[in-house]
Amino acid sequence: MNNIKTLKLKREAIKRRAFGHAWVFSNELEAVDTSIPPGTICGLLYPDGKPAGVGFFNPKSLIAIRLLVQNTMDLPENFVKTRLEAALEYRRTLGIERACRLCFGESDGLPGLVVDRYEDTVVVEILSAGMELLKAQVTEALKDLLKPRGIFYKNTHQFRVLEGLTSYEETAYGTIPEKIKIEENGLQYNIPMAGSQKTGWYFDQRENRAALEPFFEGRKVLDLHTYLGGFAITAARAGAQAVWAVDSSEKAIEAAEENAAMNGLKGKIIFRKEKAERLLEALENGQLPDKPDFILLDPPNIVHNKKHLPQALKMLSRMAGAAVKALPRGGYLAVSTCSHHISRGMFVETLSGAVAKAGKKAMLVELRGQAKDHPILISMPETEYLHFALLRVV
Repeated sequence: MNNIKTLKLKREAIKRRAFGHAWVFSNELEAVDTSIPPGTICGLLYPDGKPAGVGFFNPKSLIAIRLLVQNTMDLPENFVKTRLEAALEYRRTLGIERACRLCFGESDGLPGLVVDRYEDTVVVEILSAGMELLKAQVTEALKDLLKPRGIFYKNTHQFRVLEGLTSYEETAYGTIPEKIKIEENGLQYNIPMAGSQKTGWYFDQRENRAALEPFFEGRKVLDLHTYLGGFAITAARAGAQAVWAVDSSEKAIEAAEENAAMNGLKGKIIFRKEKAERLLEALENGQLPDKPDFILLDPPNIVHNKKHLPQALKMLSRMAGAAVKALPRGGYLAVSTCSHHISRGMFVETLSGAVAKAGKKAMLVELRGQAKDHPILISMPETEYLHFALLRVV
């Protein structure tokens, strides 16, 4: 690329670059040029002047550069469409291209771009200033590749604040229905497009829901944070003896009940609006008439930055410990966390401490992660954010 502004790496930052990480932090640059508008495509040079890459530069962000190419200054002209096309082709190899995460940011070579496909409707999240400037290209590429009914931008994520971006929602193309029906693991779900969590559905738990099916048969299952009922409905279909599902959102409970009925499971699941923490406390104190022998614990992400990490780990430990304490011998706990600030090692260590504090012993039956349409870059640990454990109380 000609006539682009360049920034230079500090000598001590060379080693991290050698491992191919796609982020360059502001303290790794010799100087941060605040005159360059956020999101501008800039070149990155090694201290000796050789090319280290090209990426989005944002002088307002801790992540100063999000690299698009590395060790070259040659950025393909039509890279947005080319990379979206490659992302779609990868999902086709998984056999899930109609309802899936179609683009997962850095993992698909498009930093700060999340695209979820719901049949003929596309929901987009932009999390970087550079991608915000390329929004028109993203829209045109998606129109051309997918021929969708509508493209909806749900740009309300708190990470946008870190990039100096405003929050908004917008229908950029076509029309967006109130709900979209998708199929996952042989079950059907109506996903609300307005007022939903994330982009509407947690595609990242698809494979974990399927993996638990053999363990649900004959069990009394309590699904905390059920949202639209994904785990609860899977458990009921798999032959659970009883299923209770709770969520703090009345709208989520109503939608989950509709999804259960749509799958012929009306009356097979008891849905309640309730806070998970209060229910766990009641369980721990023996205040409930019936006890589950399988608990699903999938709390929302509260680790918006590293400052919140200790608080989040304490919450995870407290909830997991209460669940393990309430379970009988032979009972199961399936527990998840969804923040890249929590490493797999931290996750396992926190669960280990929670089990010990509860005065119980547990076997780690399986340790899992996010579904394959959320690919993990081996050179970038931040792209591995979902950790999922199945524990058996022994």
